[in-house]
Amino acid sequence: MSPSVEPRAQLRSVRTRVDGLSIHTLASADPAPGALPVVLVHGYGVSGRYMVPIARRIAAELPVWVPDLPGHGRSEKPEQTLDVPGLARALRGFLDAVGVPRAAFLANSMGCQTVAELAVRHPETVDRLIFVGPTADPETRTLHQHLPRFLRAVFEERPSLIPLAMADYLRFGPRRIVEELRAMFADRIEEKLPEISAPAMVVHGERDFIVPRRWAAEVARLLRTDRLFAIPGAGHALNYSAPDKLMRLIRPFLSEPCSGPRGAGAPSPGGRGGDGRGSG
Repeated sequence: MSPSVEPRAQLRSVRTRVDGLSIHTLASADPAPGALPVVLVHGYGVSGRYMVPIARRIAAELPVWVPDLPGHGRSEKPEQTLDVPGLARALRGFLDAVGVPRAAFLANSMGCQTVAELAVRHPETVDRLIFVGPTADPETRTLHQHLPRFLRAVFEERPSLIPLAMADYLRFGPRRIVEELRAMFADRIEEKLPEISAPAMVVHGERDFIVPRRWAAEVARLLRTDRLFAIPGAGHALNYSAPDKLMRLIRPFLSEPCSGPRGAGAPSPGGRGGDGRGSG
């Protein structure tokens, strides 16, 4: 095996009931007993399928759970489209249903908003968090502002992501696409980030037109972390398009001992507001 390729493990499909809905999940086929679980949270309108490349790499070392949140992917749809607090409640219900009291979380895009809400409302469930391309940049909270950046971002991803995402959007449905977009824009993640006490890491692609360096750096500053990394030449969905580079960045953070949440207002080790660059 080439040293540039990370080891991978198989995932299995699992069904769980959460608040009366059947939730589809991909999980480690052979999880390591006693290890810290890692829960991967997808973004806007899509499912956990585009998390598979990074999930398989993490699963080679740690237990992994990749739920399709209600309404997404192969999970059942609630009557009403869930807003960010509703998605966070569903995620908490999922943790209870599968018996995971505390975990590390890796989220992409709008999934970062869901996990931020969870971390504020239920800090006891979040051991550490990794934000990959967190939305929503306050400068792009209208369709007019967001759409041009989204369209530019599409061309920075692996081409195989496009049909995968389009299939998820079609399954999600046009009404829910509009309603969840409104929920993404309405959520004020910047007001929640300073309240999060768990150790955190922020990663973005240097060619992510949805999450520019300026906003990624602001997210890290508000989280009081110096763990800010940019992957050269990469776009928005690093979990799909740059999984080997992402895995090499996050492995040291996931390997740190579980020490419980930091106290409110306490800086992470190494200071605050710094920046690092991942070369992959």
